[in-house]
Amino acid sequence: MSERLIRLEVQEGIACLTNDRPEKHNAANDEMDRQFFDALEEIHARNDVRVVLWRGEGRSFSSGRDTSEIGVRSEDITNFEFIERGHRRTQLLIDLPVPMVVALKGWVIGGSFERALLADLRIAGESAKMMLPEIQHGVIPDSGGTARLFQMAGPGLVADLALTGRTMDATEALRHGIVSRVVPDDELEAASMALCREIADRPPFAVRMFRRTLARLANPLVKSTMQEESMGMTVIYETEDYAEMKRAREEGRSPRYRGR
Repeated sequence: MSERLIRLEVQEGIACLTNDRPEKHNAANDEMDRQFFDALEEIHARNDVRVVLWRGEGRSFSSGRDTSEIGVRSEDITNFEFIERGHRRTQLLIDLPVPMVVALKGWVIGGSFERALLADLRIAGESAKMMLPEIQHGVIPDSGGTARLFQMAGPGLVADLALTGRTMDATEALRHGIVSRVVPDDELEAASMALCREIADRPPFAVRMFRRTLARLANPLVKSTMQEESMGMTVIYETEDYAEMKRAREEGRSPRYRGR
């Protein structure tokens, strides 16, 4: 039986979705991703959920993709098929029938940061530190989150975070509108649950109609961007530069890139 890496608990209309790999700062491997999307499928199928709270066990929300698995395939499919399959499942997050609130703390990195950006609301603990380090690993952000970040804060911030891989703290994220609230870490759980209860108490049909309107405004850019990201990632995996980066890391030396 697979280790439980994602927990789903539903109570009083609130579905609590928890990343549960705290010893790895909730870094996501293939099995954790599978359980996450399976949980989203269950939420889609239920009629007793009014709002979703996505949180992380331990010190961090998620340190992103488990870097030991980047580019690793456990099955015989092409890179394009692998990426497209991931994007199809990401639609479960984009098309959730109810609002999602994300409680961010500690490390919020890479694809996990991007997925959090696709949710409706983000509330951050003071320890939250957000990054898009993919280019440092020879790949690009590919979960649609950069389109949402572009909508929130403009191209300058997206370029700054993605091209440098620098850390953005909770105060800066609040200033850019990426999170709507910042609270002390020891208040994050209570504050995020209180926000979810407020939403759960609203007329559910009105909530769905508002989110339908918002989705019409926001989601076309995200979905078209993901198509570009699929092609970009597929090409990157076949480049000499990507192979050189992997060789250099294995050999403990600086890479010699040729731009091809």
